Amino acid sequence: MKATNAGYTTTDEYIATFPKDRQKLLKKMRATIRAAAPGSTEKISYRMPAFALRTTLVWFSGLKDHIGFYPTGSGIAAFKRELSKYETTTGSVKFPVDEPLPVALITRIVKFRVAEDQKPSKDKYSTKKSAKPRKPAARSAKS
Repeated sequence: MKATNAGYTTTDEYIATFPKDRQKLLKKMRATIRAAAPGSTEKISYRMPAFALRTTLVWFSGLKDHIGFYPTGSGIAAFKRELSKYETTTGSVKFPVDEPLPVALITRIVKFRVAEDQKPSKDKYSTKKSAKPRKPAARSAKS
């Protein structure tokens, strides 16, 4: 794996850059995501730890006053009511470091993202082949 501009290439290296109290929260976030997305792959993306299956499911980060969680816009929208007690943007949520992580909520959001990831893509750029069989091309007769 290539080194990032920040100097870390793994989630372990990323977490090790934080003070012990923050490391504990980041490790809990990592374990929660890993349990909710079995078979996912860890990577560093946008200088943050991320988990991916076919696509990137979620990212997380450690910041001064909060743990950032980035489940994409759809993950935020689907859980808007449950996330209303936290500061959110279109694709992120801030979990304060002085409160316990909402493990059950994070788990539900990650499982939602896993289900989204497994749906067949309707994107015109999808590389998945259609299950519909093609008709053979008509052959011209040669005389």
